[in-house]
Amino acid sequence: MKRQLMAAAAVCVLAFTAGCASTSAPADQKAEASRPAASAAEADYPITAQGATAFVADAEAKLAQVSEYVARIQWARATNITFDTMWLESRANAEATELQVKFANQAARFNDVQVDPVVRRKLDLLRLGLVLPAPNRPGAAEELSQITTRLDSTYSTGKFDFKGRQITLDEASLILADSRDPNETKALYEGWRTISPVMRDDYARMVEIANEGSRELGFADTGALWRSGYDMPADAFAAETDRLWEQVRPFYENLHCYVRARLNAKYGDAVQPDHGPIRADLLGNMWSQQWGNIYDVVAPTGGAGSSYDLTELLKAADYDPVKMVRTGEGFYVSLGLDPLPQTFWERSQIVRPRDREVVCHASAWDLDNLDDIRIKMCTNVNGDDFYTVHHELGHNYYQRAYKNQPMLFRNGANDGFHEAIGDFVGLSALTPTYLNQIGLLKATPGAEEDIPFLLKMALDKIAFLPFGLMVDRWRWDVFSGATTPDQYNAAWTADMLKYQGLVPPGPRPAGAFDPGAKYHVPGNTPYTRYFLAHIYQFQFQRAACRQAGWTGPLHRCSVYGNKEVGARFNAMLQMGQSRPWPEAMQAFTGETTNDASAVADYFAPLNAWLTVQNRGHRCGWSAA
Repeated sequence: MKRQLMAAAAVCVLAFTAGCASTSAPADQKAEASRPAASAAEADYPITAQGATAFVADAEAKLAQVSEYVARIQWARATNITFDTMWLESRANAEATELQVKFANQAARFNDVQVDPVVRRKLDLLRLGLVLPAPNRPGAAEELSQITTRLDSTYSTGKFDFKGRQITLDEASLILADSRDPNETKALYEGWRTISPVMRDDYARMVEIANEGSRELGFADTGALWRSGYDMPADAFAAETDRLWEQVRPFYENLHCYVRARLNAKYGDAVQPDHGPIRADLLGNMWSQQWGNIYDVVAPTGGAGSSYDLTELLKAADYDPVKMVRTGEGFYVSLGLDPLPQTFWERSQIVRPRDREVVCHASAWDLDNLDDIRIKMCTNVNGDDFYTVHHELGHNYYQRAYKNQPMLFRNGANDGFHEAIGDFVGLSALTPTYLNQIGLLKATPGAEEDIPFLLKMALDKIAFLPFGLMVDRWRWDVFSGATTPDQYNAAWTADMLKYQGLVPPGPRPAGAFDPGAKYHVPGNTPYTRYFLAHIYQFQFQRAACRQAGWTGPLHRCSVYGNKEVGARFNAMLQMGQSRPWPEAMQAFTGETTNDASAVADYFAPLNAWLTVQNRGHRCGWSAA
């Protein structure tokens, strides 16, 4: 499987629930849509329980009214990037942000009022619903929206010169996945990062504006705002992610040690020494966040390998992008969930259009908070996108499951849940058990293929964990001021070394802004959700397999076709964000805490094997 983009792709929910960039409408519609906002956001609600209840009801009604109008133009820009669609999105970003800022500030007035628990949860969500809050002053929201639209579009249209021609990220990622020439991988790694230095000043200004808005809402900075969205205090959440990382860090270091030794064996000391950090461009992924593309370099020697390649199976079975999506739908239907609506097939972007610029980063959309659900992908027939399809549809099925909740509860239990739903299904989708169930694989391989299978999974799932943590660790320091604009790139490189044990292939030039070369930074998508999802998906897998009565190895379990698991799964999805996430976790798994032990359970045979392989090697690296 060739990993082009992160399999755990971003879900795009409306700005009013998860902070996606929002969009605008023609002036007459815009005036009509914005008129109720003033009454809801500016009315003089008494600072009483009754006032809070009335405010929340008005705010929810307005958000429900505006959200579809916002989402449709947001979709238009993402699927057709032009000056006009960028202008529309920028204009609407400002209007939507101003509305949310008004609601958030109004909600904060009721912080000390005793209200019904449901009303209190809605008030808190109104305060926390902004990813980048603009301050409540004229022009601030407009400036912020122009910056965020410009950053996103700069990334999405980025190209760089490679061997005499301009190439896109998609093209560069495919070459990087296959290349075993360290000079070529270095050129690709550094070439893509030439698109982002122009973003740095915009990014720094965006941080200033968003921090001003966050302080108005009572948070120390925007990072503290982000960390407050997990039903626990901001500092407690940071400590919780540290605890989870410590649970999985020894396994990552074991994998790092093994991969480094194999890279050293292939390239020699001059390219990759047998000790210290790994050169980032040698790992087959533009951000070194998943390493599955170099499986051929690190595959076990002297034993059984994999008897099949998923990409080749798909091609041999004449799969096309639509058939891949139909197959993903079939998994959810097998659990007892309804088929996707016809409008999904009519309105989704499943393949990359040839006649216009689009945002190819895979995402799932809910445009009307009811049934107009879609995916936006530039799907290729390969194992990576087979997984991604199952992942993205998880967002869509979650969106539809909670559509009957009140507007403010139409979201995941937390953002990590929204990512983990499809990842959990993806764990089944990659098993030889499932591939056999749907006819792609004629026979399920024996236990001799467990280590190759688990190694492939670890190269993506375990290798991702420190990257999933470091992106927001970097941003939290940026938002707090611990990292200043002149330190942006040095801090990013230091975090790569600290968490991933990686270094760039060469010195970075003055003015580099490598964080901007990762979509979620200019796209302003909080990233800790992906780290959490890589914990949750294994908790979900272990719980589901226990419910299904599975007694074999966890990594071979597929819950395809199990409607009892599906019923309990859907009960969790239907809760949306109406209750604290531990209650949603309990509804499906019976557990109420984050627990990375399920990761250890899944990969236990591989970890034992890696420990044997690493004997005699100097594992670890210096973070200095």
